[in-house]
Amino acid sequence: MKKNNKILIVSSNYYQDILHPMEEDTKIVLDNAKEIISNYQVLEAPGVFEIPVIISRNIEKYDGFVALGCVIKGETPHFDFISTAATDGIMKISIENKKPIGNGILTCLNKEQAEIRSKVKGKEAANALVSVLSQS
Repeated sequence: MKKNNKILIVSSNYYQDILHPMEEDTKIVLDNAKEIISNYQVLEAPGVFEIPVIISRNIEKYDGFVALGCVIKGETPHFDFISTAATDGIMKISIENKKPIGNGILTCLNKEQAEIRSKVKGKEAANALVSVLSQS
């Protein structure tokens, strides 16, 4: 198990009221995993769609990633396209580069649902990342 892992948190700045608490929860989990994580950095993405690109551009600099974002369903199919593209992009990058990415992207039907899920999703994504890094 590698002990000095560098982590990049990529957080969408859209729905900042939902994402800020998720980002703080993610940092707490990473701070508590000092036995395997040496440091982390946060980069903002303008939206969820851009998260895979930012991770891909930084893939060589970090040992793992946490993707944080929120997509709320509207009246058009835009929700489906963005959610699928981001999830598929993150999975492809992770598998091709053999680097873990904690997926903390909320895909919700309304803002109330997003607010509820945001209370645990940042922690879950960070814990998933820590778990995979612990197995390496």
